[in-house]
Parts: sequence; structure tokens; C-alpha cells
Amino acid sequence: MGGKLMHWMDVVAAISAQRHSNSIVVTASVDNISFKSPIALGNVVTLHAQVTRAFNTSMEVYIEVIAEDIPANRKYSSHKAFFTFVAVDCDGKPAKVPELIPLNEQEEELYKGALRRRQLRLILAKRMNPQDATELKSLFDLEGIGQKE
Repeated sequence: MGGKLMHWMDVVAAISAQRHSNSIVVTASVDNISFKSPIALGNVVTLHAQVTRAFNTSMEVYIEVIAEDIPANRKYSSHKAFFTFVAVDCDGKPAKVPELIPLNEQEEELYKGALRRRQLRLILAKRMNPQDATELKSLFDLEGIGQKE
């Protein structure tokens, strides 16, 4: 069932990214999926997705899975993840996406964190030098990384 849920998460996140960009989108990356609580047989599952930030041609999307135990009248967050999508044109080339403007405090927090998460993804993919990760440097002192003593 876990693989099916991950597929649903990808589909829901892609729909959110498509709505924001008004373009076809492709999944570029999936950050660690947090499996917080199991979903019992018979529980109802609801998936929520929202674009947290738009970059040049890519978007980060936050997905939360809510499980509902109807007989117990209980809802709980079971899974969370961040996916990255790239908008593409009819030729399959990356396409620009519109800016995202956060509308409330929660959206603002997700928006601010998106740049840090993006920089970390790029560093781990060896597409960014840690010294160039200005947002991450503001959280940690990275001055000594990679320098010989």
C-alpha cells in the first residue's frame, strides 16, 4: 500500500504544480517522505498539496496525508513530503513559472524554508557548492567547510 500512496502523493502534487504553472510538469525530486503513523485498513485517506515556492522553472510542493478513522471519529497526519516539479513546454523544455506570493503566516514559513530545502537538494546532488548556499550559511557557520587547515 505504501507504494500506491507514494504514487497518489506524486499525482496530487503534480496537479497542484500544474494549476500554479498552467503547464505540464515533471517530477524532478522527492524529499524524504515522512512516514509518521500507519494507516489502518478501512481508514479514509485525504491528500493535501500546495505549492510552497516557485523558482525559475521549478516549484516545490508540500504534501500532507491525513488519515481518518471514522468509527473512532479521529483524524491524524500520517505522511508528509516535499516534491519538486519542473514545468515544461510542448517540446519538453523547461518553462518559466509564475511567482508565488504567500498569503498567510503558514505559507510564509513554507515559502522561506523552500529556498533552504532547495539549496540542500542542490548540494546533495552536487549541483551547488556549499559555499554558495547563502540561506543555509545563515543557519550554520559553513565558512570552514572544504578548507584545509
